[in-house]
Amino acid sequence: MRNASVIGDRPLGPGIGPPVLTFQNPPFPEFPKPNIEATSSEDLQSASKQQQQRSPMGAAHAWNAAEVAGEAGGGGGAIPSSPIAVDTSLSLPEMSPRVVELCKDLFAEWSKLDDSRFAVETVSGGITNLLLKVSVKEESGNVECVTVRLYGPNTEDVIDRERELHAIKYLSAAGFGAKLLAVFGNGMVQSFINARTLTPEDMRKPKLAAEIAKQLHKFHQVEIPGCKEPQLWNDIFKFFEKACDLKFDDNENQRKYETISFKEIHDELLELKELTCLLNAPVVFAHNDLLCGNLMLNDEEGKVHFIDFEYGSYNYRGYDIGNHFNEYAGYECDYSLYPSKDEQYHFFGHYLMPDKPQEVSDKDLETLYIETNTYMLAAHLFWALWGLIQAKTSPIDFDYMEYFFCGITNSRGRSRVPSHWPEATLQDLEPGDSYRNAGKLETHTLEEIARNLGTRCRP
Repeated sequence: MRNASVIGDRPLGPGIGPPVLTFQNPPFPEFPKPNIEATSSEDLQSASKQQQQRSPMGAAHAWNAAEVAGEAGGGGGAIPSSPIAVDTSLSLPEMSPRVVELCKDLFAEWSKLDDSRFAVETVSGGITNLLLKVSVKEESGNVECVTVRLYGPNTEDVIDRERELHAIKYLSAAGFGAKLLAVFGNGMVQSFINARTLTPEDMRKPKLAAEIAKQLHKFHQVEIPGCKEPQLWNDIFKFFEKACDLKFDDNENQRKYETISFKEIHDELLELKELTCLLNAPVVFAHNDLLCGNLMLNDEEGKVHFIDFEYGSYNYRGYDIGNHFNEYAGYECDYSLYPSKDEQYHFFGHYLMPDKPQEVSDKDLETLYIETNTYMLAAHLFWALWGLIQAKTSPIDFDYMEYFFCGITNSRGRSRVPSHWPEATLQDLEPGDSYRNAGKLETHTLEEIARNLGTRCRP
């Protein structure tokens, strides 16, 4: 969940900068794309419009609570559903009666309880969700708690809700997240997890980092029926198509938007895709959004819980880990807090061999190090484009346009992938195309780098 109770939710930092690698005869096809000869956002908008209309992310069907309730229930029958929707723009006192009405409509055992038996409080406010805790004093005197998750307006532009609901039942069965109890017009009701949300500082503590790594190892073992193709580039290019076909009512936002070079962004997307292809990274079911707001800790049990799977999909292992490491920067976007190599190796060891982290080979640690620190660049570009779309569609009072430019500016002020390729890996390579390493210009071809790592491109 993108949490707006802090500075914008997703810090953007090192990402995609000016091209420093030259590609010759890429060994794989390019993604469908707008006319890259276009130099203005207006030209690119026209070039991409038809393709965007064919496959808008998450907009294929309107949300129908009864329909998705049947699908989410699987073989066990439909879960409770209600057509009631709750206006997320209301204040909590104004919203609470509607939430109580919703709970009574969903759960028969609560339908005749007096409203005074319900207490509604905010768990966290987000830019894609609002989480509410509803406590109910039942006739028996027991107090039951549930979490009501309200989807923000227009979030279907950036979230595939059908994919999310499909995954939840399998993840829940595997012990991840809260149990899905019901769905309604613009959200869902889940079991309440008795735990606290982590902070960015928590994530880097060795003991918690090890626990997160162990949980992520288990998470990546979950099998979700359906398409198992990695969705990273499909999703990024859908975001790109949407982002280059926007028009703002606000004159200042429109002026800023027209300064964006979508040709440069598109070229960077293709270049990064070509680079990551050389890694032959494993594909797993990934969370794709492991920021501190989606990690909860029960201090008494010492158990870490993953929550909010709205961006979950099959994806590259290194992307999920790299995206998580980006979040060490915290809400102030302090990328000096990005985990050091030693901190990353600590995480990798507990991820690769949870029971025997000290026995992970140096080769396996180095392979995952390179994989993670390459895919983390894609994560930055993904969320930058996400922010640009939100600048147009979200009614929430937040400067998403600045959010986008902050990410792009930061990324272009830092060296790209090369700073993460180990020095030892490069020493014996023959000169080739340009390669930036720790601020020094060196020359190596991607093919040579990949060959030296013992990897090859996917067919």
